Amino acid sequence: MRISKNQNNETNFHGIFRSLQYRNYRLFFSGQSISLVGTWIQRIATPWLVYHLSGSVFLLGVVGFAGQIPTFLISPFAGVLTDRWNKYHILIVTQILAMIQALVLAFLYLTGTIEIWHIVVLSVILGIVNAFDVPARQSLVINMVDKKEDLGNAIALNSSMVNGARLLGPSIAGLLIAFAGEGYCFLINGFSYLFVLLFLFLMKIKLPEVKKKENHILKEFMEGFRYTFGSLPIRYMILLLALVSLMGMPYTVLMPVVAKEILHGGPHTFGFLMGASGIGALSGALYLASRKNVLGLGRIIPMAAATFGIGLVAFSFSGIFLISMILMIIIGLGMMLQMASSNTILQTIVDDDKRGRVMSFYTMAFMGTAPFGSFMAGTLAKTIGVQYTILMGGITCILGALIFARKLPEIRKAIHPVYVKLGYIPKEISSGIQSATEITVPPEE
Repeated sequence: MRISKNQNNETNFHGIFRSLQYRNYRLFFSGQSISLVGTWIQRIATPWLVYHLSGSVFLLGVVGFAGQIPTFLISPFAGVLTDRWNKYHILIVTQILAMIQALVLAFLYLTGTIEIWHIVVLSVILGIVNAFDVPARQSLVINMVDKKEDLGNAIALNSSMVNGARLLGPSIAGLLIAFAGEGYCFLINGFSYLFVLLFLFLMKIKLPEVKKKENHILKEFMEGFRYTFGSLPIRYMILLLALVSLMGMPYTVLMPVVAKEILHGGPHTFGFLMGASGIGALSGALYLASRKNVLGLGRIIPMAAATFGIGLVAFSFSGIFLISMILMIIIGLGMMLQMASSNTILQTIVDDDKRGRVMSFYTMAFMGTAPFGSFMAGTLAKTIGVQYTILMGGITCILGALIFARKLPEIRKAIHPVYVKLGYIPKEISSGIQSATEITVPPEE
């Protein structure tokens, strides 16, 4: 018996936007699409402003650390609360708080009173907000689509939305910084949250009733920890994501220095580089959205992590703008394929009552380890230089991908029964796989 490509992981480009048939997801997608452009405008303006005010690579790392360390410290406990509270209400509160943070930054800049310590404090506040926002947002997506088989498409579309904004936002930020100043970037971001709040209020979402829990938060945290790291597939996906985020992703903190000192450009150069990364990431997200289901995503994860690492290694040697742009596309592609593939598999295999806690560990791995990476990158760049720092991160990502690839057969074996139970692999095909010696396609492919 052979499993044809059409039965499992064939791409279907006509179905890329199929999750938009669901009203709640369509509203969510529309509001976030606008708001995330503003988010990326602020993400570009903040490090540029820090470097403009201080001229210090070290302070770039400090600000990056301050903005992300709350996610590392708070996310696991935020995941417990996400499983206890109404995720929809959490998301509304986090959007309001993020809007206030952006408007305060704009006020301080436009009144000429902004200082580095203001940025550090406000970055910490935003980090605390994100610690609750991300697991709530990730966990809520499954309640916006009626058919679970469309979950992978919804997550991939979510990623394409983020990276469409990532493509547009940096370009707008580069122009705004050059002609108006960073304060207007913060102002636009603040007002963009009005759209996401409007669409959230228009949603009519029915969440499963949250059972009142008598357990202590710490006990539930430990339950989530044991569940997450006791599962071989979940453990390895989260550990690889944490490694890539720690060692590879801090390249973004160093981009203002690369743009100014190595490529001899200005804010527009910075914006174009980040935009190129967004093109790669958007391409990866659209490819994942075109896939019919989750089968076969496991093998993409190490390939994507290796691609990301190779792109960073090559980028560290580049001093030519055009070549750097092409390499940033490859870097963005690898990053997105690994992150979104891991997210889709995790959301598919986890138990519903532990989803918030698992996604909080996912958030901690993806965003929470980044502050240590940012701080380390800033320190290393000051000692050994920006290019060698990026090189070291790329090599580490490649090594992590190789280790994950060696564990892939065990991961497939552990996931296979879950896919059979969910109906992704029919029982008769599963039985055939066990008995047919000519089968060479791994169970999840």
